[in-house]
Amino acid sequence: MLPGIGVFGTGEVAKVLVPLLREKGFHIEAIWGRTIKEAEECSRQLEIPFFTNRIDDVLLRKDVDLVFIICPPFLHSEISVKALGIGKHVVCDKPMGLGQADALKMVRASQYYPTLISLVNYSLRYLPAFTHMKRAIVEGIIGPASEISLVDVRVQMGSLLHDKFDWMCDASMGGGALNLVGSHVVDLVTFLLGRKALRVHGLVRTYTKTTDSVNGIRQISAPDFCTFQMELDNGVLATVSLHSHTVPSNGFLQEVMVCGRDGHLIVRGGDLFALRTRTDGPTKEDAIYVDVQDLHSAASGSSLPRPYVKGLCKMVGALKEAFSQKESTWVKEPVQAAATFEDGLYVQAVLDAIRKSSESRTWTKVEVTSESPTNHEQIMRFARMSVM
Repeated sequence: MLPGIGVFGTGEVAKVLVPLLREKGFHIEAIWGRTIKEAEECSRQLEIPFFTNRIDDVLLRKDVDLVFIICPPFLHSEISVKALGIGKHVVCDKPMGLGQADALKMVRASQYYPTLISLVNYSLRYLPAFTHMKRAIVEGIIGPASEISLVDVRVQMGSLLHDKFDWMCDASMGGGALNLVGSHVVDLVTFLLGRKALRVHGLVRTYTKTTDSVNGIRQISAPDFCTFQMELDNGVLATVSLHSHTVPSNGFLQEVMVCGRDGHLIVRGGDLFALRTRTDGPTKEDAIYVDVQDLHSAASGSSLPRPYVKGLCKMVGALKEAFSQKESTWVKEPVQAAATFEDGLYVQAVLDAIRKSSESRTWTKVEVTSESPTNHEQIMRFARMSVM
């Protein structure tokens, strides 16, 4: 039996996610918004029977067994820890929180309840082009996987800002290109190569500080440009450049290239190409996978980037497969490729290091924090008590 769903968030992702979930057979039982007005409007638009602006009102519902947390990042940790503490499955949007402290609380909560699903929505893992790229790397299409030398990622997108001042404008609340897109890229590199960053060198900037609708005493602090390098634990160098200055505002271009001894693999949008070194003729790019699948009707008019929406659709399908026909049980294999909370903690450590590097203008070591079991027990006791 598929679990009942509670959705935390009323933004663009919710408007795409809810129809995807319904298409796969899930029932959406409740939605939470930061204000009761936002919750009511979204509830009416998406035909969800219950709405609220109180977190516990969703978590304590008996018909909600799985929660999707797609609200601002500064709320992710609180909701995740509470949900896991009372036996709810959790899928959390990226990034996990505002820093490693938030992410670590979520990891400890997930470890305390290992029978529950606890995943991070890094949907590019499920985009077919990247699953094919990962397989091609393992099969040695561009040479031995151990001899991969460089990963180059370039992302150009429209503005991430809305027509009013909200959390997307504020770096301290989790907004900005590094958190919202850079986190996907960091996770993707590890997914493709199975390697993690040892140190990073980054530059993070906010060039657009005011707009026609955001000005005066309020200014935008969320970064709209960042470039960084990651030195991985096997000597591979990953270079990343992303910015939100593409015109028109809904434009989106993403290119991911992996270079090996005998050529390179490259994903443009949702298509995968390979250029292999030849001795018997001219070198040319060959198409390995071409994306011809149409978007779900609910996402066709969305401003969300096409690759991320398609990956999300595949991830929702994997979640459906994960839950068996027997009530309250699930199997791990269909979601084996999904990012865990431990993966999310690593990504958060990299983001923290990139920001530190930008401030100090030096290479910075990636360090994942840890916590004592005593503190962990206190966190879990608080999680259970806070929803009673």
